[in-house]
Formats: sequence, structure tokens, C-alpha cells
Amino acid sequence: MAKKKDLDLAPSRREKKGLGQFILLLCLFLYTLFAFVPVLLTFVAAFTDEKTIAKNGFTLFPEKWSLNGVNAVLRYGNRLLTSYGVTIFVTVVGTFAGLLIMSMFAYSISRKDFRLARFLSIWVLIPMLFNGGQLSGYIVFTSMYHLKDTLWLLILPLMVSTMNVIILRTYIANSIPGELMEAAKIDGAGEYRTFFQITLPLLKPSLAAVGFMMATAYWNDWQNALLYITTDSKKPLQLLLINIQKSIEFLLNNSNVPASAKAAMGGTIPQYSSTMATVIIVIGPIMVAYPFFQKYFVKGLTVGSVKG
Repeated sequence: MAKKKDLDLAPSRREKKGLGQFILLLCLFLYTLFAFVPVLLTFVAAFTDEKTIAKNGFTLFPEKWSLNGVNAVLRYGNRLLTSYGVTIFVTVVGTFAGLLIMSMFAYSISRKDFRLARFLSIWVLIPMLFNGGQLSGYIVFTSMYHLKDTLWLLILPLMVSTMNVIILRTYIANSIPGELMEAAKIDGAGEYRTFFQITLPLLKPSLAAVGFMMATAYWNDWQNALLYITTDSKKPLQLLLINIQKSIEFLLNNSNVPASAKAAMGGTIPQYSSTMATVIIVIGPIMVAYPFFQKYFVKGLTVGSVKG
């Protein structure tokens, strides 16, 4: 009789489970839709006529389309390509160098037989709790290291992060068996060989997660460039786009702007559409790269946080 009752209850349980999954999927779909609409609105506004925006505001179905906003940004063609190259170089070099240094440091402090592991773990936490401030950093980088107006100042300040070291260290300690490292040590492998041939390949999910966060930080960084970079050929994309927006604001707020300047922009200075076009240029590569890192991003942050 008990088995018969269990069989009778099984369909109802499956129905409740199916209903719960449907409600969850519906909620996720609505949330995704609400999150996607602003992105779509940004793309539409970038190709909307400036007078239409001034008249009707931002809408998904504009009365008139225009390329004036995009052309206002693309008018800086050569400088835009140069800044793209600088940003890509800084992002790639900074991310890979930072991952190498932080993974080696995380590996060191994760080893229980390393005498300085506890000391270095506390040492790496100090910058997270205490900071000398922006002025002291400026003095050190410019007066002591003499790195002003060099690309190193776009790479070094973001290369090592305490939180990223903790993420990598936690992943190594909880997800990579210590017996595997001990076996390699018994077979005669040194610390470098153990790290590069055993630990580093198993760190891929966590490295991908941390690497994506680092790449995003490098890609969106503009403050260091504003403080330290003076040569136009070394300015990254973010700083160039800020200068473009300032130029457009200057044209809008200056009553002495010649008519030829306005005519070059289609008769109307595209303030809003050019701003949206700037956003597209900035977030475009990140939006393309994110789907390829998503699975590693989730796995790398969650697997190492729970000890198996």
C-alpha cells in the first residue's frame, strides 16, 4: 500500500516541480528582458536623429534615424584606432602578467609547508585595509620610479589585487588535491615544475574568472591615464572618448562656435546620440567577449568557495 501511495503522489510532485521551474524561468526571462532593454535603447539612440531625441526623448522606435552621432565619434579615426591599440595592449599585457604573478603568489601561500605562508597572507591584506592615497601613489610613481607618461603606469597599478589573490588561493586550497602535489614532489618535481605542469592547468576556471574581471578593469580604466599620460599617442580609449565628450560639450556651451563646425556635424551638434555611440564603442568588445568567459566566470568563483 505504501508503494502505491508513493506512486500516486509522484505525478503531483512532478507537476509542482514543473510549475516551480516554469515560474523561475518566467522570472529570469523578465529580469533578462528588463536588463536588455536599456542596452537596446542605447544602440537605438546612437542611430537616432538629434532633433528627434530633443523632441520625443529616447524611444525604441524613433521617427527619424541618423548617423551624425556615430560620425561625430568616428571623425577621430586615426586617434581612435591608436587609442584602441593602446587599450588592447594594456589589457592583454596587464591581465596575463597579473594572472601569472598572482597565481604564483597564491600557490606559495596555499602551501602548508611554506614557512612564510602566514606572514605573506597577512602582508597581502595590508593594502586592502590601509592605503596611502592617490597623492602618495602619484609621488612614488613619478618622482621615485620616474614612470610618468609611460604605459607601465597603465599596467602596474591594477596588476595585483588582494581579492583576486584570495580567490586564487582559495581555489588552489579547496579544489586541487594536496595529494597530487605531494605525489609530484615524491617523483622529484620541484616547486616550479609542480606549479606550471600541475597547478596552473587545473587553475583554468579560476584564472578565467579573475582574468575577465581584470580585463574589464583595465578596459574601463581612465583615471590613471588622466593622471599620468600626457602624450596623445599613449592615451587609452576611455580617456579619448572622455575628451571627445568634452569637445562636444564645449561646442554646445560656446556661443562663438562657427557655423562651419555645426555644418560639419549635420547642422546640429549630436550631444545625446554621440554619447550613446561612445558607450557602444566602449562596451562593444566586452559584450562580445563575455559569453566566452561566462561558464568559467561562474565556475571559477563558486567551485573554490566550497570545500569538497
